[in-house]
Amino acid sequence: MNAWVLAKACHPVPSAAVTTLTTVLAAAAGVRGTTLVLVAAAVLTGQLCVGWVNDFVDRDRDRAVGRRDKPLASDVLSPRAVAVSATAAGTACVPLSLSLGIAAGLCHLVAVGAALGYDVGLKRTIWSWLPYAVAFALLPVVVWLVSPQDGLPPTWLVLAGALLGVGAHGANVLPDYDRDRATGVLGLPQRVDPTVLRLGTAIALLGALALLILGPAGVPQPWEWIALGAGCVLVLVAAAGPNEGRASFPAVIGIGALAVGVLLVRSALT
Repeated sequence: MNAWVLAKACHPVPSAAVTTLTTVLAAAAGVRGTTLVLVAAAVLTGQLCVGWVNDFVDRDRDRAVGRRDKPLASDVLSPRAVAVSATAAGTACVPLSLSLGIAAGLCHLVAVGAALGYDVGLKRTIWSWLPYAVAFALLPVVVWLVSPQDGLPPTWLVLAGALLGVGAHGANVLPDYDRDRATGVLGLPQRVDPTVLRLGTAIALLGALALLILGPAGVPQPWEWIALGAGCVLVLVAAAGPNEGRASFPAVIGIGALAVGVLLVRSALT
């Protein structure tokens, strides 16, 4: 079996992005050595499991809409191979998560469970946004619990994570909006007008950006005000963009990138 073909079925870009972001945040929070490796391994195995389950569940729908970029839909990968891989990743994720400590491990497993809940059914309901909000909100909690930091992360950071998750959900749906509706995937984003979806996604991401800049104590730095101003401009671009999203989709992604960038820079400077 071609490892690259199998990797394509795990949603490699989001898996790598979430794993890298969480690991960098953990390192910035003071996590070092073996614990940092375990954080990366736990998050990666969870992401692999979620990605493979997603493509396994959606294989017939992806085939129906001609998703040639999906190995299962184009029959270059067997469903059994993906099912075995997802099971192996999910099984490994449990001890890796619990090795971080009971509280941190359970928080991470709840996040993974929420994402799996999205895969197997919630993505077709008005509650499709909830797993994203829960999973992204719990990631800073996991990082905080394994770090030398005291207590739990500040509320603004948890809320920023939740809004970032909701925005990520909307941004993920935008390119597949018509295909999702055609195959009966009617989560909350697919039930609203595309213009409303673009604007709502942009506002959620801008809310995360604002919390990351205005939430911490002290006066924001000039570069942070510039980032917030750029985010506001991008919201206007997203709202005014054409229905096909040629300008609005990059604007939405730009707001998300600003939020993640601010989070990483702030973590590095802490």
